[in-house]
Amino acid sequence: MPFEFTHLPIKDLVLVKPQVFGDNRGGFAETYKYSEFAANGVPERFVQDNWSRSAKDVLRGVHYQVYPKAQGKLMSVARGEIYDVAIDLRDDSPTYLKWYGVNLSDENRLMLYVPPGFGHGFCVLSDSADVTYKVTSEYDPSLEMGFAWNDPAIGIEWPVKSPTLSGRDQQLPPWQEAKRTFAYKESIAGRP
Repeated sequence: MPFEFTHLPIKDLVLVKPQVFGDNRGGFAETYKYSEFAANGVPERFVQDNWSRSAKDVLRGVHYQVYPKAQGKLMSVARGEIYDVAIDLRDDSPTYLKWYGVNLSDENRLMLYVPPGFGHGFCVLSDSADVTYKVTSEYDPSLEMGFAWNDPAIGIEWPVKSPTLSGRDQQLPPWQEAKRTFAYKESIAGRP
């Protein structure tokens, strides 16, 4: 199997480690294979790929897209290192408002699958970082939402204290004022 799948303490959140084959020419790895992902609890199909480049201490988030186009994301880093965070926003989930953070880098090659119904954000730890990610629904700006990165009700322990934020991210409301339309679905919860 070209991947190792680790199911994390927050239900449906999955850490993925691809097998990297290297020699004196460089390296090769599969970064996604539907049959492997589906067999290991990630059955969604991805419909759009995204790329961003950010400088050190940039924090992007916390963002999410609501139904009917809620997005699952498969996050990875092509160059540099980030601290990637996912927050369970599914009402009635046993891990509602719990968050998980992990370092993703071009060296560890880890990927984080963030299912629909989660908020997401990351901050850059290296001088700059190129982040690539697949999403399960196409971007729709009318359905994009977010909340403040430092909301004490969520309590994310970011590794930066004074991040660089976009104008939009500076204006995001606290979680209690943000639009929320996620439900915890037993069909999703029953996955391995």
